[in-house]
Amino acid sequence: MAVLPILTWPDPRLATPCLPVGDEDVMQLAIDMLDTMYNAPGRGLAAPQVGVLKRLFVMDVTWKEGAPAPCIVINPQIRWRSDDTATGPEGCLSIPGISTDITRATQIRMAWTDQHGRAHDETLTGFAAICAQHEYDHLDGIVTFDRLAPDLRAAAQTAYLDQSPT
Repeated sequence: MAVLPILTWPDPRLATPCLPVGDEDVMQLAIDMLDTMYNAPGRGLAAPQVGVLKRLFVMDVTWKEGAPAPCIVINPQIRWRSDDTATGPEGCLSIPGISTDITRATQIRMAWTDQHGRAHDETLTGFAAICAQHEYDHLDGIVTFDRLAPDLRAAAQTAYLDQSPT
């Protein structure tokens, strides 16, 4: 088990769009990211959150309520988002201690490759769709603060900075 350090905002790597995963082997990175996510404890973790600027994230939306069901997502593409949205609190391992209300599509269609090289093209709903969109944002250099109206963003950033040790 390798638990990696998680970058925290405002680290500039969190605002950097990621490059596609090529033919490099990312299996050990993905395993380490799952270990890190479970240890945090979170439900998703994107590669840029551990300082790797590649289009890779892991998630497990069920492990806190039941059996683990880890998912390794390589080079995802969101191909469709429903018009139906939901607004709810989102936390982020890179912005610890802060939860903000974010509006997201309640369903998405996402294509990706898994750790075995198998292609997936699936519709995700509910919390799985929310989590996947959150992690996908990280791959584009977007954090939850970026999804807020300017006044709400300023308040959330101030609250975060006020809680940080000086």
